[in-house]
Amino acid sequence: MTTHYIDLRALPDPETGETALLGALHDRLHLALVRHRRDDIGVSFPHYSLDPRTLGPVLRLHGQADALNGLMGTDWLGGMRDHVRFGEIAPVPATATHRTVQRRQFKTSVDRLRRRRMHRKGETAEQAANAIPATAQQQPDLPYVHLRSKSTARSFCLFIALGPVQERAVPGPFNSHGLSATTTVPWF
Repeated sequence: MTTHYIDLRALPDPETGETALLGALHDRLHLALVRHRRDDIGVSFPHYSLDPRTLGPVLRLHGQADALNGLMGTDWLGGMRDHVRFGEIAPVPATATHRTVQRRQFKTSVDRLRRRRMHRKGETAEQAANAIPATAQQQPDLPYVHLRSKSTARSFCLFIALGPVQERAVPGPFNSHGLSATTTVPWF
């Protein structure tokens, strides 16, 4: 169960916008969580909004005080320290509710789906086009963070969805992005 938190605020400058900085910050967090094998630190975005669609400038880390101190004691922020402001690790307010913060994946590119089908099934482009209509493409309306895969070097959007507000915390592990479909984080 997460008892403490720390807010990290991305500070945009004329060359780098808030969204790009939040993506770079989340990318570094992901690397740190993988490197240190942490599944006890979750994330949330307290300025999350669907209209306008944004995660906002703040990445909030959740966990036990010793887990957060351990992470913040490493140099995971590296060269980003000039673009990020953070305070002290603090206890979660007693009045906080809880919710999941999770990844949502979408079939966003019909062309990519068709290429994959052609490769998997040995079909022609025409056969794949007949099997996967243009209407199969989904237009996500969720906020996202833009990341680059370290294993494939490809860019991708990590879409973030919020689960319903709950009165009680649900403990458990988080994935290497600090997200979970079942484990909750305090929401305040």
